[in-house]
Amino acid sequence: MPVRLKKLVGTLLLVVFVVVYAILATAYASLYLAASSTYVHLLYFLVTGILWIVPAMVVIRWMEGAPRRARR
Repeated sequence: MPVRLKKLVGTLLLVVFVVVYAILATAYASLYLAASSTYVHLLYFLVTGILWIVPAMVVIRWMEGAPRRARR
């Protein structure tokens, strides 16, 4: 796959993933943590705010990887 195409696909994947992840994390917090204390909210959003980085790193590494050579 050409590098430019990999970067386009990776960028679109990252944008879609972050939007969906943020909506799901916020919806979960609204539904299940509404009556929780401030510290539970702080811990939840701290963890979920960092957790999205792991899949994003995988996509970024894939985007930056060298293109495969064509078989002869």
